[in-house]
Amino acid sequence: MKVALLGAGHIGQRIARLLHGTGDYEVTVFDQNPDALAVLAAEGMGTQVVGASLESIAPALRDRQVMVNALPYHLAITAARMAREASCHYFDLTEDVAATKEIKNIAAGAKTAFMPQCGLAPGFIGIVAHHMAQSFETLHEVKMRVGALPEFPTNALKYNLTWSVDGLINEYCHPCEAIRDSKVIEGLPLEGLEHFSLDGIEYEAFNTSGGLGTLCETLQGRVRDLDYKTVRYPGHRDLMQFLLRDLQLHSDQDQLKRIMRRSMPATMQDVVLVFVTVSGIRNGALLQEVFARKIFAEREGKHALSAIQITTAAGICAAVDLFRSGKLPQSGFLAQESVRLPDFLANRFGSAYERSRQIASIC
Repeated sequence: MKVALLGAGHIGQRIARLLHGTGDYEVTVFDQNPDALAVLAAEGMGTQVVGASLESIAPALRDRQVMVNALPYHLAITAARMAREASCHYFDLTEDVAATKEIKNIAAGAKTAFMPQCGLAPGFIGIVAHHMAQSFETLHEVKMRVGALPEFPTNALKYNLTWSVDGLINEYCHPCEAIRDSKVIEGLPLEGLEHFSLDGIEYEAFNTSGGLGTLCETLQGRVRDLDYKTVRYPGHRDLMQFLLRDLQLHSDQDQLKRIMRRSMPATMQDVVLVFVTVSGIRNGALLQEVFARKIFAEREGKHALSAIQITTAAGICAAVDLFRSGKLPQSGFLAQESVRLPDFLANRFGSAYERSRQIASIC
């Protein structure tokens, strides 16, 4: 299968190596950074430098069957439109709610498939929650919590950059969908603060945008309460609230991004926490089920792999692979709930989550 991969950054390089390494995918990587492309070209992958605009690569898409978009969220709509025009199947990692809604419109009537939100959250977290929900006759509550955290926090924010700064600030600044008392609502980002512990470590969680994916639409009318929150170490939320609201950097996000890129080091030593609880009625009894995982950074040969690289790339590569094998619909808009959790975990890429450490005690 011929794949056009847009983006040779932190996540894009991992996606490229996973797909190329199977021998089942002919990968051509597109990016503005010739140095990043040179690294992948040396490993036997096709590459092409992107010009001043993303549309400059349109002619090269004509013989591609699949577009995998690993670019920043604000380019998702443009990329999806290009995929539609080139008759390419489309997969991306966007967490942006508005972009996903527009991609759903683009997919209407298409003979090709459009599957956004294929990463960790949205992505894997929605597959888990939907799978767990299916075993209940009556759903009361679905709570989804995800954190990509430094293993060794040393600054006041207790955070290091583990993925896109654009995506991070985007999820901290936009309304958050949820279901309360069976009604779809919009909550404020950074609100809904809660504290909990896993494996003896204290965490906080609060509202952020986009992590639910399309689950509000899918479970509306079935579940009483549904929400998604981002997990951080205690104290992070208060400092971000100070920056975004008290210092009014919410209205100057470019300045905040510059500050974070300049002063906050990235880390490859991170951990991804996935925590889902579902409660409801099964066989006449009120029950709760929990899914909890920790995924740690690794080193594969000469390449250090962060946990967010592992989990995000595994999500989108598994989606493409399941599509290729005919286990997903072949046209139109595909929600993450289209993926069966057993199929995902059995997949050669999705199995990265099965290699993770299950958490024994939760309180």
